[in-house]
Amino acid sequence: MTTESTTAPVSNFLRSIIDQDLKAQRHASKRWGGKPGPEQVHAAADIDPARIRTRFPPEPNGYLHIGHAKSICLNFGLARDYLGACHLRFDDTNPEKEEQEYVDAIIDMVHWLGFDWNFQNETNLYFASDYFDDMYAFAEALIKAGFAYVDEQSPEQMRETRGTLKSPGTNSPWRDRPVEESLTLLREMRDGKHPDGSMALRAKIDMASPNINMRDPVMYRIRHAEHHRTGNKWCIYPMYSWAHPVEDALEKITHSICTLEFEDQRPFYNWTLERLRDLGFLADPLPQQYEFARLYLSYVVTSKRKLRQLVVENHVNGWDDPRMPTLAGLRRRGYTPEAIRLFCERIGVSKADSRIDYSILEQALRDDLDPKAPRSVAVLDPIKLIITNYPEGQSEECSAPAHPKDSEAGVRTFPLSRELWIERDDFRIEPEKKYFRLYPGNTVRLKYGYVVTCTGYKQDDNGNVTEVYVEYMPETKSGTPGADSVKVKGNITWISVPHAIPAQVRLYDRLFSDPHPDTGDKDFLALLNPNSLTTVDAWVEPGLVAEPGARWQFERLGYFMADPIESTPEKPVLNRTATLRDTWV
Repeated sequence: MTTESTTAPVSNFLRSIIDQDLKAQRHASKRWGGKPGPEQVHAAADIDPARIRTRFPPEPNGYLHIGHAKSICLNFGLARDYLGACHLRFDDTNPEKEEQEYVDAIIDMVHWLGFDWNFQNETNLYFASDYFDDMYAFAEALIKAGFAYVDEQSPEQMRETRGTLKSPGTNSPWRDRPVEESLTLLREMRDGKHPDGSMALRAKIDMASPNINMRDPVMYRIRHAEHHRTGNKWCIYPMYSWAHPVEDALEKITHSICTLEFEDQRPFYNWTLERLRDLGFLADPLPQQYEFARLYLSYVVTSKRKLRQLVVENHVNGWDDPRMPTLAGLRRRGYTPEAIRLFCERIGVSKADSRIDYSILEQALRDDLDPKAPRSVAVLDPIKLIITNYPEGQSEECSAPAHPKDSEAGVRTFPLSRELWIERDDFRIEPEKKYFRLYPGNTVRLKYGYVVTCTGYKQDDNGNVTEVYVEYMPETKSGTPGADSVKVKGNITWISVPHAIPAQVRLYDRLFSDPHPDTGDKDFLALLNPNSLTTVDAWVEPGLVAEPGARWQFERLGYFMADPIESTPEKPVLNRTATLRDTWV
């Protein structure tokens, strides 16, 4: 695996494949009956108006993460660009792990990213469970044709007889059982007459195949579990490797786009479709599977098992914790759908695995927000600055652009008074070299205000600076004729103490301190960044209205958003989405 530290050239080999298919009119004769089904549904229908059909097929067993965003943008984006349809299909074939909560969350996130599954008058939202009857009928047909059998070996025995990458497997003692016997047992499995794990339906292919996935793969297993949609109707459930090609074929998918771990499954995908075609259930052209490299992002884990562990063990505050790589977490942190789409566009699509640096995701956010986020000021680590020669009880208006690159956005106004909040980091008792902000005797500009000279400071019993004293030059106010009469090297931001709005600010950083927390035999929990969340009591500029979801660029600090759940204008709760530049070392 290679590591990408900068934005890689955008590439997408799938576009070349689709271009070639369209040029060769590979799918020109494909018919579409208006809904998924076997060939009898489509045979008498018109030619499919969709030039291509793709699908995004999540399993509803968790929340979508940034890796899924790549697949969403790819499948829905290709369908959009080639005047085709993209189906949202839930692969709900594992009833023990799937819930309606996840179905709803996935639908929400696909919509949030800016996509839908409508094409002309179609609403292409489907579930694998919609096809359980068809899948079962196909299974019986394969048994009758001699392509499947019921095996009574235990799962452990199946693993032992499967062989290795260097040695062939061993035929099951039940492999050549009579067709009628397999049919009877499959029906008994369906009717709940056998316990979990006691038998399974297997494809009859080749136990000596060099591809271990072709050594009589399991098609159905017994699971006495209630399904979130079909209830207790079924006691057997299809394996994904069997369900996947069937679902694609029933939906007339043209380009079935998977991540690279499914590459070795492609021969079984093709075997399944070809047998069902030969039995009259499907027609050419059959769907084709293509694989691309999944997204590996630094400082992130995307394993659903590990993400679930983070939530269940309370290492984070739920699936939408802003530190999580889930799309719900990124949204709550302040990421925009435009930024995530831009990120997916920049990383491209290839067949080679690579690890993308987290900074590329953050830069996509900055590039999206910079031209549209209004500016404001916040002080996160405040100390008091007192202008000793400014009249007590007096204040005056200062102004600044609402957005420095958009004159039509207008200006914002805010008061300046004798006492101001400034960042603690903007003052030094003994400054380091090239430090141009406040220190005894130095002169700086209060941004959008006056030029001031530091005359002293006050410390508490522990030596912490609590107040800084300055004198201002009345003729140097920004925007007035004398503003440039005194040249200074430093500018500092500030907020008037009597007018400042208190806010709780959550400073989010990367959840892991190791760039590759999910590689090798690392204990990913031991690599959690203890500083991934810091909560501070801050002050924000008067006039700022922290409606849930409102965003700003706080000058010199970064991009922030009012928490969509907890923030109110009366009690602002602000999430730092990203700093102004990558400061991670």
